[in-house]
Amino acid sequence: MRLPTKIKPILIALCFLFCFTIINAQSSKPQFKVIAFYTAKNDQAHISFVHEANKKFPELAAEYHFAYDSTSNWNNLNAEFLSHYQVVIFLDTRPEEPAQRAAFQKYMENGGGWMGFHFSAFALTPSDVNANWDWYHNVFLGSGQYVSNTWRPTSAILRVEDHQHPATRDLPETFKSAPNEWYRWEFDLRKNPDIKILCSIDSTSFPLGTGPKLSEIWHSGYYPVVWTNKNYKMIYFNMGHNDIDYEHHNNNDLSHTFDSPMEEKLIMNALLWLGMGKKMNK
Repeated sequence: MRLPTKIKPILIALCFLFCFTIINAQSSKPQFKVIAFYTAKNDQAHISFVHEANKKFPELAAEYHFAYDSTSNWNNLNAEFLSHYQVVIFLDTRPEEPAQRAAFQKYMENGGGWMGFHFSAFALTPSDVNANWDWYHNVFLGSGQYVSNTWRPTSAILRVEDHQHPATRDLPETFKSAPNEWYRWEFDLRKNPDIKILCSIDSTSFPLGTGPKLSEIWHSGYYPVVWTNKNYKMIYFNMGHNDIDYEHHNNNDLSHTFDSPMEEKLIMNALLWLGMGKKMNK
């Protein structure tokens, strides 16, 4: 049956519209899904970073086509909930309940991706965050307990230790970080064959910190600040502690972690690797 001449252009247009709708729907589908857990209590510097991250990551999600959700309900750290996400982020703390910890360990052992910031690796006995999770601190992170930190939060020159990893592949040899409180750890990560250090504090940063305590100013030493465990799809950033105007008792933000373009690039490179890349072999 021959269609009337006037109907043919309409059908062709409808066909193009249908195809465009299908292609557009496919292109708008997120490439991977991220869930960020946070607590955002007690330390204003950590709270500031959580608020910053929960504003910045949705912007990056729109730009790089992934989905970003966040929650302060750590009971969501269970197998059913995690099955909907390819990457888990700990923005400021860690899970405390045995069931939550078991679910996270299983998620990672089954190939899930993880990104942790700053205080998410903290553990010290005795403290409010005791070193009571051996797998997480000693095996997964490899760092053991927290030992000390610099003060006050200051920028550092960071040196890229490995340009082969997807997170650091296109970064310069050194770059300036945003202000941060830097941690020192119990274990020497250089001696752990499962750990690949990606960035450390460059010697040109010393002295690092302003005190007032002399122990809060570092003059020498080796300090890893970004690393991955080659047995998992994971990456840890010691960054995530913004500078706060404590002196005037107003808790105003004096810095933001994502203000460093190279730091943002590093984080985004890592997130894309966690969401879509493969685990790095030993």
